[in-house]
Amino acid sequence: MDKTKLKKFADLLVRVGGNVQKGQPVVISSDISSFEMARLVEDCAYDAGACEALIQWSDERSSHKWFMRADGRMFEEFPDWMVKRAAYNDDRKVAYLHVDSSDPELMKDVSPERQKKYMAVSSAAMTKHREMTMTNAVRWSVIGVPTPPWATKVFPGLSEDAAMAKLWDAIMEASRMNECDDPLEAWARHNANFKKRLEFMNGHDFKALHYKNAIGTDVMVGLPENHIWCGGGELAKDGVLFNPNIPSEEVFSCPMRDNVNGKMVASMPLSYQGKLIEDFEIEFKDGKAVSYKAGKNEEVLRNVIENDEGSCYLGEIALVGVSSPIYKMGVMFYDTLFDENAACHFALGKAYPINVKGGERMSNDELIKAGVNNSLTHVDFMVGTKDMSITGIKKDGTKVPVFVDGDFTV
Repeated sequence: MDKTKLKKFADLLVRVGGNVQKGQPVVISSDISSFEMARLVEDCAYDAGACEALIQWSDERSSHKWFMRADGRMFEEFPDWMVKRAAYNDDRKVAYLHVDSSDPELMKDVSPERQKKYMAVSSAAMTKHREMTMTNAVRWSVIGVPTPPWATKVFPGLSEDAAMAKLWDAIMEASRMNECDDPLEAWARHNANFKKRLEFMNGHDFKALHYKNAIGTDVMVGLPENHIWCGGGELAKDGVLFNPNIPSEEVFSCPMRDNVNGKMVASMPLSYQGKLIEDFEIEFKDGKAVSYKAGKNEEVLRNVIENDEGSCYLGEIALVGVSSPIYKMGVMFYDTLFDENAACHFALGKAYPINVKGGERMSNDELIKAGVNNSLTHVDFMVGTKDMSITGIKKDGTKVPVFVDGDFTV
């Protein structure tokens, strides 16, 4: 990949993603396999005026060995120093920049029970930090960077070098790096398009959306009173606009916790903790997943749905049209950052408090009372297809087409 383009990609994460301000501290999270990109992001952060840019390195292969060989007691606790580090950085209002470069199959031989236990304790320990990010109290953003195992999974049959080059090209296309010479300008236009769709969805103030397509999805999704649709650029509590995900194609809100009825059939496999859940569907009644099945790895789907009290309810409803560059490519990335931006999707688990008016100031009990789900998890799965129809139901019963033939009507 051309070094000049890589520098522009790193700069996109800094200036559009986290929108780093002069004098602001920055924390960059990266696996050691992507050290070159992490250091480019570090340089760009300083160029943008960061007072410091610290890299928190990880090593997923070491993490895999830990999951496989560590004493079982280790999965029942979470290091206090990591909680304190997050709290220290949150208090300083750092910009969190993430370089995502995982191997989608590395954890496939790890015991699901070990992963489930550790996810439960880590999520509980980091609840306050997660709330800071999900309420936009701190700014954060993530990009994807290829690794050989990821590239050869996405493009099997190619040599490692050829697969890496092809995955880089796909990531650049998905991230709108190819639209013009200035990616910052391309993202300014992209955010303007988001604004039109947000005005349409928030202006209608629908009470429900009805989804239907040929593969079997037929579900009515209620929406909470005072719900808010978000997408593209988000306004942080400090008044600074940032883009949490690069790429990003979704307009999203939260469904009414106890008002989802019908069947959802997945239109794409779900890559979760190194395992691929395929050919699955979920039946909902009064908001709760009451039955489900999968052609492959049904036990993993069970762990997702039965993780905690709130994981069997939906926390996110997201609209993505087939005009998305990721959908047009027809590439399965095996990475939620990309795959969720290929099609309409939902998420089981925790909702974003920003999706209901005043939600960022509500307690968990108040959010539940407002119809907003809470959970330790948040797992996206795709349902969108090229024939998807979505009809908005207004409070007076009026029906408004939102999606026709898999895409927005606006």
